[in-house]
Amino acid sequence: MPAPPARMSTLDWVLLLALSVLWGGSFFFNALALAQWPPLPVLLVRVGLAALALLLAVRLAGLSMAVGWSVWLAFFGMGILNNLIPFSLFLWGQQQIPSGLASILNAMTPIFTVLVMHVFGGERATGPKIAGILAGFAGVAILIGPDALSGLGLNLLAQLACIGATVSYAFSGLYGRRFRALPPLVSAAGQLSASTLMTLPIVLLVSPPWALPLPTGQTALALLGLALVSTALAYVIFFKVMGSAGPSNVVLVTFLIPVSAILLGVGLLGETLLPRHFAGMAAIFAGLALIDGRVFGRIRARRRG
Repeated sequence: MPAPPARMSTLDWVLLLALSVLWGGSFFFNALALAQWPPLPVLLVRVGLAALALLLAVRLAGLSMAVGWSVWLAFFGMGILNNLIPFSLFLWGQQQIPSGLASILNAMTPIFTVLVMHVFGGERATGPKIAGILAGFAGVAILIGPDALSGLGLNLLAQLACIGATVSYAFSGLYGRRFRALPPLVSAAGQLSASTLMTLPIVLLVSPPWALPLPTGQTALALLGLALVSTALAYVIFFKVMGSAGPSNVVLVTFLIPVSAILLGVGLLGETLLPRHFAGMAAIFAGLALIDGRVFGRIRARRRG
């Protein structure tokens, strides 16, 4: 019989919220970087700088990357599923479709993850969890608004690329369970190092660095933010939450990313909250409450009492 998914602790939810802010910024950084550079060099800088930063952090923390050949081979598998395929597909897709639509398609990740974990991973897809995921996905669509959906059906290949990225993320969650015994810092550094080694020869062949313009100040800052904030730091948190709460829970971050983006826009850019923003956030939080189960469990317990 399939096992129920792991329960999220309060710390897991806090880390998931922080992860949503870090990954929410990647769409912004991507848009700035892609204005000057093609997708593959952006991908190389993203994973390469992040890997260097985390390898230094591993050394400073007194940890070791000497984890054996079998684990390093697994890092390469994780790098393909969690970085090389989805990053490339999203970067390519974002060149042709609006970032809002890309965010909605990204929010399909928990749906595919629950299916993958139910079929292959031994985690039962319970009724409340499925209802919560559908509510969260609907909330993302409401939050971002109908304007983003107006492009649905156009640039179909780009949209399928983004959906393919979410399927790859789903299988990476299943594959990533093998790293639970490792420190999150080592897991993050290993998979990003492997991703860099795989991406480098492709970039040298397709988009050699010497043929690219030097990045402007804005592009350089976007690349640094993408690598150090939205990748290096984000993946340490990602592996921490995956280790404690499991893959089908850590991907719920894709529901929170649009919420973080909206609230950051209000706080930093003076943007205005619209009624659909409140409705979308309410649907997302209701969905997350259904998935977590504790709130509704307490309500049922009080009614019985």
